[in-house]
Amino acid sequence: MSLLSATPHQPAVSEREARQVAEAAREQDWRKPSFAKELFLGRFRLDLIHPHPMPPDEDVQRGEEFLTKLRDFCETKVDSALIEREARIPDETINGLKELGALGMKIDTKYGGLGLTQVYYNKALALVGSANPALGALLSAHQSIGVPQPLKLFGTQEQRDIFLPRCARTDISAFLLTEPDVGSDPARLATSAVPDGDDYVLDGVKLWTTNGVVADLLVVMARVPKSEGHKGGITAFVVETASEGVTVENRNAFMGLRGLENGVTRLHQVRVPAANRIGPEGAGLKIALTTLNTGRLSLPAMCVGAGKWCLKIAREWSSVREQWGKPVAFHEAVGAKISFIAATTFALEAVLDLSSQMADENRNDIRIEAALAKLYGSEMAWLMADELVQIRGGRGFETADSLAARGERAVPAEQVLRDLRINRIFEGSTEIMHLLIAREAVDAHLSVAGDLIDPEKSLSDKAKAGANAGVFYAKWLPKLVAGAGQLPRSYGEFHPAGHVDLSGHLRYVERSARKLARSTFYAMSRWQGRMETKQGFLGRIVDIGAELFAMSAACVRAELLRTTGEHGREAYQLADAFCSQSRVRVEELFGRLWSNTDDLDRKVVKGVLGGAYTWLEEGVVDPSGEGPWIADATPGPSERENVHRPIR
Repeated sequence: MSLLSATPHQPAVSEREARQVAEAAREQDWRKPSFAKELFLGRFRLDLIHPHPMPPDEDVQRGEEFLTKLRDFCETKVDSALIEREARIPDETINGLKELGALGMKIDTKYGGLGLTQVYYNKALALVGSANPALGALLSAHQSIGVPQPLKLFGTQEQRDIFLPRCARTDISAFLLTEPDVGSDPARLATSAVPDGDDYVLDGVKLWTTNGVVADLLVVMARVPKSEGHKGGITAFVVETASEGVTVENRNAFMGLRGLENGVTRLHQVRVPAANRIGPEGAGLKIALTTLNTGRLSLPAMCVGAGKWCLKIAREWSSVREQWGKPVAFHEAVGAKISFIAATTFALEAVLDLSSQMADENRNDIRIEAALAKLYGSEMAWLMADELVQIRGGRGFETADSLAARGERAVPAEQVLRDLRINRIFEGSTEIMHLLIAREAVDAHLSVAGDLIDPEKSLSDKAKAGANAGVFYAKWLPKLVAGAGQLPRSYGEFHPAGHVDLSGHLRYVERSARKLARSTFYAMSRWQGRMETKQGFLGRIVDIGAELFAMSAACVRAELLRTTGEHGREAYQLADAFCSQSRVRVEELFGRLWSNTDDLDRKVVKGVLGGAYTWLEEGVVDPSGEGPWIADATPGPSERENVHRPIR
């Protein structure tokens, strides 16, 4: 068996073992309906999202009251330029957010929190993130993946009583999973938690600990060794940052989010009471992934805020900047970019609000919807910011301080581009999100036919799987031939009098969902056990699903706004524009499913890694510094100054 390279303190695992760890951590069952899951199976269940779900009036009132206070704070107390210059959020700004109750937006009122819904929590993140993205990241990391959310879902009542009041008002939390040599492959997690009486003793090094530099409480993922009375496995703990043996060894600096309090944290012989363990031993990854099901919605929330800002700047700038006798907005090349920003912002907000409201209602399983929102939001927001920089021209590349110094409006377009870039990596990179969503999208197939393509299954297992698959596909495949998308009057409620016609776009979604399912089935039949290696194909399948989900959400939101009398005509226009743009992308993706350079790319990669093209690298100098590619993370006492900086 081929083993991945491993240091002495790090588990050596095969590719198959790594997949098994990830598979064991995912939720296995689908107890509730899922619009996105059905979409990937070729079933367009519009009834699951239309009519658009609505929040109760009391939730709206509480949310709007807080947004009013937060907006005033952001406009009067947040100096984004100062944060960018000094690469630090002032203590008084963080303390002001604490006084507002912003640390406890998602924490129940009985623990001192504000008890906001997911919808209004996301609206608040979009608002504060527009003031400064590092502030949004601070609040999001604290509440979406830090101590409050896992305790809400998996903690004991005693843990909630002890920690949630602190998190609601005073204490900042952080989430510690990643290690210097462990990213999206948690099977190789090296941080250990050794049972010792009523305690666990933690040892290890954690990297990219967002909020870790200023955090009071940490959620730490560590591996408990299997022993008598201990199931073992990756386990979650609440750790006090002030505990002996916890050292923040470095405050990291990045391309963007310069106010981000992100660091490297070493744990050496840190004693943690067993009472601080979240859930049972071995449940750590499941806790992390379940927490992220809704936690991932925080990133698209800030992407929506960025899109709104990009639209505002594009509109204002393009109306006053003239070239060749007219505003640049009326030149088609620039106008197309403005249309893209406007239509995409509308769709991203539709996806976010729909997913968030479904999370609040808890009627649907939204694990795929939240993942699609994160994937799609992060990719599209980056494109919108890039287009804004292009619209602004040289001024888009110039810093806000430089613009102000020569007497022009200090528009931080280049900063927004830098700040948004991390969202394509945060909380699951685009590549990992493709694989995660693809795994969920083909779950129905694997549940009935997975044993057929598993090389370790016996002939009897394969025979049984073949019989089950035959029954499933005999019922499923015929339904992919025809559907409502081929009937010219389907979804007629989306073509009201006096408005553009959105019904055709929904018929396209229905037809495309069936085509997507047929393509997935054909690929599984063709590649079988090698399907998991076809990451290019799987990524395109997921991207098509993301576009179809966004189109559906945009149409449903437009109809909601029409029926509530709020900008209905304009919403229909934006939805029509978005769907038309999206359909172009979908057709291209469908074409690239079978006509692409994937095989050729693999050959080139082998050549690159084998040294066949090193001659191509000649003629340059490498300004990189010396040092290992991956820092040593051997457990042991810290030899560096503790740069932990609690906010008081």
